[in-house]
Amino acid sequence: MSETATMAKAKKKVDWADEVRQLIVLVLAVLAVHSLVAKPFFIPSESMLPTLLTGDQLIVSKFPYGYSYLSPSLRILPQMEGRILGRLPERGDVVVVKSPREHDDWIKRVVGLPGDTVQMKDGVLFLNGVAVPKVPETPADITVSANTDCVGQYAQYRVTQPDGSAICRYPRFRETLPNGKSYDVLDLGETPQDNSAPVSVPENRLFLMGDNRDNSEDSRFSSMIGGLDLLPAENVVGRAEFITYSVDGSASWNPLTWLRALRSHRAFVSLRPATATLPATK
Repeated sequence: MSETATMAKAKKKVDWADEVRQLIVLVLAVLAVHSLVAKPFFIPSESMLPTLLTGDQLIVSKFPYGYSYLSPSLRILPQMEGRILGRLPERGDVVVVKSPREHDDWIKRVVGLPGDTVQMKDGVLFLNGVAVPKVPETPADITVSANTDCVGQYAQYRVTQPDGSAICRYPRFRETLPNGKSYDVLDLGETPQDNSAPVSVPENRLFLMGDNRDNSEDSRFSSMIGGLDLLPAENVVGRAEFITYSVDGSASWNPLTWLRALRSHRAFVSLRPATATLPATK
């Protein structure tokens, strides 16, 4: 064999050990970003309507509240209290949390902080004995799709438009928290969770609720029956920042359906609540 042929054969030889090392470094880098900086999150349910639709893909930042044993993307740390570089969320923040029993990822809005007293009266949120303003707005019109449909007990809200398309036309209200954070909620009718006894939020706990007030398992429900209960602060994963893209559930294996399934108007919608101008105190 000629010298040229020998050199060519040597060049073609793959250093598999080096390839494996590079792959491990890449995987570790991705895990580090997911654990310390940000991670994607896919909305699987309607508990945060009208703010979030089933099929929305979000970016969740991991660093605003510090890090706990639940922060890594892989469950590698033992259970422990507290957070490194930790601080509490603000009222009104939309956060991804780990459920208390299965440690699944859930997304809710923070309404009560340690020291607060939270109560529901006839569908109105009360904080520390004061009603949170709840102002009626124009209904939330949500297009019926494979991901979203108002069926069963909510069939009364289904409307057929002149062009034959269907929407869910839900009663929408604007809530404004004491810190000025403002956001929309749905109130679809009378439900048992519209009224509750006052609950005092203890140290290192949070009271969270879904914006779809009649269709959300949250801190109004005990963890023993599938709710969030008063959630430990360690269970907060991160803050929802913005929607990257959204799909209506109509896509199939056929690539031609992928673009049609996109809800382009949802891309890059911020999830940080607006700040209303509060009246001056006397």
